[in-house]
Amino acid sequence: MKQGFVVAVVGATGAVGLELIRILEQRLFPVGELRLFASDRSAGKVTTFKTPNGQIKLRIRKVEPECFLGVDIAFFCAGSSVSKEWAPVAARNGAVVIDKSAAFRMDKAVPLVVPEVNPGAIATHKGIIASPNCSTIPLVMVLKPLNDYARVKRVVVSTYQSVSGAGLKAVAEMTDEARALLSGRKYQRRIFPHQIAFNVIPQIPQSNAFCQDDYTDEEVKMIQETQKIMGNSSIKVSPTCVRVPVNRGHAESVNIEFSRPISPAKVRALLAKAPGIRVIDDPKHQSYPMPVDVAGKDDVLVGRIRVDRTVKNGINLWLCGENLRKGAALNAVQIAETVIQDYK
Repeated sequence: MKQGFVVAVVGATGAVGLELIRILEQRLFPVGELRLFASDRSAGKVTTFKTPNGQIKLRIRKVEPECFLGVDIAFFCAGSSVSKEWAPVAARNGAVVIDKSAAFRMDKAVPLVVPEVNPGAIATHKGIIASPNCSTIPLVMVLKPLNDYARVKRVVVSTYQSVSGAGLKAVAEMTDEARALLSGRKYQRRIFPHQIAFNVIPQIPQSNAFCQDDYTDEEVKMIQETQKIMGNSSIKVSPTCVRVPVNRGHAESVNIEFSRPISPAKVRALLAKAPGIRVIDDPKHQSYPMPVDVAGKDDVLVGRIRVDRTVKNGINLWLCGENLRKGAALNAVQIAETVIQDYK
């Protein structure tokens, strides 16, 4: 394996981009050169990056055609429009693109990867690898080991998604709105269509119109991405995605119908052995996952595992995952860690 890779991060000043840079530092990813790119507004700003030999200063640049020359790994942490324009350019220049946007997720030629679930798909890439939605990733991590034991027929999932999933400006809006409400002041919101402080909004994303049958784009993503990652279009997925006034950490209430019986004890045992998952399930002592438990952490936490007595072979469970880490930046870095194993 090469000792130092030329790494590019597009969208380096956003919530996911900033988290990705921190994870590269923490996991000692073998970065030989780091190139950081963002919008014209951020171009020229200076940031720092920790290396084993000390901290270095890096200047943020705007994306241009020649900026991907010599790049080995290009992380795209910006929106779909940026990825559609520049990811193919980076790939044509020889970079392996790992894209966090929705731009290529459902492209049949692009693998959609969660390393704990379908790592073999990475080898099929043709220059671009897609990373799934932040709510899909923890769901499929839980479904995979259970499906290997007893085939999953149907999943009903309700998400409780933190505001950081909508970006840094959304976090600021929730904080400012809460302060305004507590002090009796009016607040002019810009990100969310309704009050988010002390409220929940059953619409994600907040700006897009509803899709067919009044599902949101986020809900459609969960259906399609789960089926693609699991390699099974027959799994029925019924999602409801909700924004909640939490800074970091998504939670999901999951109801799973299996093809044959499976006990809560077996579910606990299977998930306890699954990579990237930690079981916290002791309701008698009020021990169960919460968003505050996953903020800044890597594992997906699972608890409240119990029988659904209204359906044959049904199980209910509750999970929490850090949306900016495993739901976004960490998953992308883990993909890259697999990719670089093939470099000589």
